[in-house]
Amino acid sequence: MEFIKKHITQALVHLLFWTVFILISLFVFSKYYWSENPFLQYLSILIVIVYLNNLILLPYFVKKKWYLIYSILFIGISFFATQLYCNVFAECGCSIMKCLSDYLWQTIVPLIFFSFIWMLFMYLDKEKEVEKTKQERTIMELKFLKSQINPHVLFNNLNTIYAYAIEKPDQTPSLILKLSENLKHVLYDSNADYILLEKEIQYIDNYIDFQKIRTEGIKEIQYSKSIQSTNHKIAPLLLITIIENAFKHSSVDSIINIHLKADGTSLECFCENDFSKSNDSKNEAIGLINLKKRLDLLYKDKYVIEIKEDNRFSVLLKLTLI
Repeated sequence: MEFIKKHITQALVHLLFWTVFILISLFVFSKYYWSENPFLQYLSILIVIVYLNNLILLPYFVKKKWYLIYSILFIGISFFATQLYCNVFAECGCSIMKCLSDYLWQTIVPLIFFSFIWMLFMYLDKEKEVEKTKQERTIMELKFLKSQINPHVLFNNLNTIYAYAIEKPDQTPSLILKLSENLKHVLYDSNADYILLEKEIQYIDNYIDFQKIRTEGIKEIQYSKSIQSTNHKIAPLLLITIIENAFKHSSVDSIINIHLKADGTSLECFCENDFSKSNDSKNEAIGLINLKKRLDLLYKDKYVIEIKEDNRFSVLLKLTLI
């Protein structure tokens, strides 16, 4: 469909130009008569020259990047074609300069116009190709980033179930149920580019409940949320990186503060935790780098993220929901 639309547009542009050009040449710049009109006789040769340039010369020299040679050839073709028109068809008997002054425009205008049109469509085709490549790269990168996130979430949950299967086996069934719900979200819901905010918050609620059991007596979790509407959409598994980092890299006997706020189309996710500077922060840095990549791909110019590392480590993400 796009191919047909492009060629119809080109055909209409060409038809419109030749119609206007012929009318101007006949009614404005020459005595109008049909029989033995020198312009009408020259027109067939001019059309051959123009499309020979468009279909063969211009694509060849542009591909080779021989711009100077093409410019010289372009000037030469324009000069000799004008002399042909002047001396053979019009038979004006005038000097070379007078001939160029009176007739050069009728050769050079269509040549320049259709050369410009050819380059314009070539530029548009390249832009579409670049955009298509960017979209494909974006899809591949998003899939790669998701593949990095999903196993990490599953790994943490399995560790929790393993620990409680040994220490508190009576709580294992409820943990398995929560893991099942989390897996459903990760395996199915996260395949979409965007999901309802309600589903993502439910996943986070479930995850935090999971962690409250896992970190009982070790860490204090202060979780609050202020959600006015859950009808908006958000990229799946976007906020979990921030929350996971708080649990994974917070020190023992510390407080983890998590707050979610959705007001209109604006969402805020704030996470703060104590941390030990001696801890290896490489994995944390990778998680936040991946988060920023996803934000750049999905919410370009529609998000702000603030990361502070003072006495406590904090991350504040603000983004515009769909």
